[in-house]
Amino acid sequence: MGTDNKTVEKYINLLEKCYVIFRLNAFNRNLRTELKKSKKIYFYDNGIRNAVIQNFAPLSLRQDTGALWENFFISERIKANHYNGNYAKSFFWRTTQQQEIDYIEEADGNFTAFEMKWNPN
Repeated sequence: MGTDNKTVEKYINLLEKCYVIFRLNAFNRNLRTELKKSKKIYFYDNGIRNAVIQNFAPLSLRQDTGALWENFFISERIKANHYNGNYAKSFFWRTTQQQEIDYIEEADGNFTAFEMKWNPN
């Protein structure tokens, strides 16, 4: 984008405060092989996401269906947890070898992992 990192960070913070986007922090236990400073950014509403990238095409014509599905699943899971009073901590997990789990919840010392794959069937 050619924009200063501090400026981008300010925009991200503003969008978080307006509940347009949220960050998912990396989960890590092994500091040598797991990424610890990474964050993923998701939209609370896929319609806003589509407007930002200017793509309202049907799923059958999209190249980003997997990312769209992942954003939908994670945002809806976080909303459902909030509405139901489930105070789970949310993470993603990725190693330096690019192994990944899309979404992890930790509640009361128990972990639940989710992997999202889009399948039209």
